[in-house]
Amino acid sequence: MDKLDKPLDAWRDELSQEQFHVCRLGGTERPFSGQYHDDKTPGIYHCACCGEALFDSDAKYDSGSGWPSYFQPVGEAVIRELDDFSHGMHRIEVKCAKCDAHLGHVFPDGPRPTGLRYCINSVSLKLIPRE
Repeated sequence: MDKLDKPLDAWRDELSQEQFHVCRLGGTERPFSGQYHDDKTPGIYHCACCGEALFDSDAKYDSGSGWPSYFQPVGEAVIRELDDFSHGMHRIEVKCAKCDAHLGHVFPDGPRPTGLRYCINSVSLKLIPRE
């Protein structure tokens, strides 16, 4: 996958203030506030920054966390996982592999078949509905 590399100021001009805060600065939207946390529209969720396909609605489930949750991405190569020691704890951060947008975190308490919960900020995503 070709890496998309842009200066921070270019992202600031292209994204909303909330998207910039979450995707480029590693922020988090408030739980139950994002447009996709309870959306059930069939389709593919793409990175809001670069358009890369990240999650299929078939892998989405209601985790009760207040953020859209998925048990797997569309492929291993579309995301990067990094250790995150912020806020006095250890978590695994999830980023878009193409543009390094902060998406959310992954936790080992999800459903079958993977046992994973990709807890993703709605503002980091753009849903393209299935035809």
